[in-house]
Amino acid sequence: MSTRKQITCINKQDRQNPYERIISVGGVSAGERWKYTQADAVTYTERGVYSFYVSIGKFTIDVIVATHMGHKYLKTQPDATGKDNLLSLPECPPTNIS
Repeated sequence: MSTRKQITCINKQDRQNPYERIISVGGVSAGERWKYTQADAVTYTERGVYSFYVSIGKFTIDVIVATHMGHKYLKTQPDATGKDNLLSLPECPPTNIS
């Protein structure tokens, strides 16, 4: 059984570009800040180590692995908002990536 982790922030190469790929995701679990590269988060998801989610208002939306042109990336499952819930998260503070 995987451990659930809430993604509360992201980092992109170019924060102002709405189409730029996410390079890392982060959050806080048990009072400890964590941050993983997107590649590591994809691997953790595929191996069942962690299952990630985001909270938007009162809704919890699962994060899944998708593939585009052979490149694996994280995205939220489709929901009623129609927007990309990961890309709308704030920037993660600078930390060492685990």
